[in-house]
Amino acid sequence: MGEWIAFVGLSVAALGSGLAMVLGRQPVHCAVVFLVTLLSLAGLFLLLGAEFIGILQIVIYAGAILVLFLFVIMLLHAHSGEGPRVKLRAQPVLAGLLALGLLLGLGTALLSAASLGRPQPGPPPEGFGTAKAVGTTLFARFLLPFEVTSVLLLLGVIGAVVLGKREAPEKPPRERGREREPERAAVTARTEAKAHAKGKKGKKEVVPR
Repeated sequence: MGEWIAFVGLSVAALGSGLAMVLGRQPVHCAVVFLVTLLSLAGLFLLLGAEFIGILQIVIYAGAILVLFLFVIMLLHAHSGEGPRVKLRAQPVLAGLLALGLLLGLGTALLSAASLGRPQPGPPPEGFGTAKAVGTTLFARFLLPFEVTSVLLLLGVIGAVVLGKREAPEKPPRERGREREPERAAVTARTEAKAHAKGKKGKKEVVPR
């Protein structure tokens, strides 16, 4: 009974935080809510008996990947954390159609699985979720997708750095002159002050005969 309550609570937290992340407008807030999603998924892995995968979910995704997301967000939008809003006319319609298709696909899969009357899955095999089993499967069967994912993350970081180092547009000569006017006035005032101080010093050194 306790595992069922924990499963329901973690599932609701994962779905709610995922929905809040998708519907959020502030990128930083979405990244923080994404942390709740990752922690909820780690709890679900622990309930399934995959302790090693649950720990990796916390250490790698919640600890490293999320920090990488925040770094990219801050690098691209260093001032406000939010970029310019681009409104697409067809975006709500396309999003609704995609969501409807996803719900129909999930409903069809659930109904087909219930109609087939499959037996309940048995206990996991010995060594399921351990470091040895995960490493063997990852670096033997899924080695190519793992390396491709690494390259994609590296390209994302490089692209963020390139976009973050955009040069500011050059200003017209008039604006440049206006910006330099205070500096010129300050230099002129310093020169006049020095000349005035030298004149006073020269008058003091002249002694009348």
